[in-house]
Amino acid sequence: MINHEIKIAFQEYETLTELDKPDQLLCLDAVKAMANSHSPYSKFRVGVAMRLQSGKILYASNQENVAYPSGLCAERVALFNWGANHPDDPIETMAITAHTDEFVINKPITSCGACLQVLAEYEKKLDRQINILLYCQNGPVWKIKGIQNQLPFLFYEDRLIIQ
Repeated sequence: MINHEIKIAFQEYETLTELDKPDQLLCLDAVKAMANSHSPYSKFRVGVAMRLQSGKILYASNQENVAYPSGLCAERVALFNWGANHPDDPIETMAITAHTDEFVINKPITSCGACLQVLAEYEKKLDRQINILLYCQNGPVWKIKGIQNQLPFLFYEDRLIIQ
């Protein structure tokens, strides 16, 4: 038997003001993106702001549907928008935030497994790590570099990709 240990790394900032100005603004843009959330069923709004290498900001929010699971998380809305419309402008940083009127969120909300898997494939496509800012409006901000620090056992097999 061999024992293995996996370590992940991320930075925690006590408040938004500890981030550099571009990251602060990106987090605030994620809050603005929540305004377009269609979440009448869960009442859990998620917003994403994604900064591309060119400086362009893409916005996305979660979109629910009464015919569950036809909806889509904000992260995948953002990533698929990028893939369809801006694939030649690499993603630098994604800021993600969430809010609900049902309770107070006190720590950053992480992305679901499906969103992490899509993020993993886009990192492979870009051949670079994407910075993720998980912004809790009532608490800390987590800054995470690369998918390996969120999904260490990601599903990816190079031989499945058509060259």
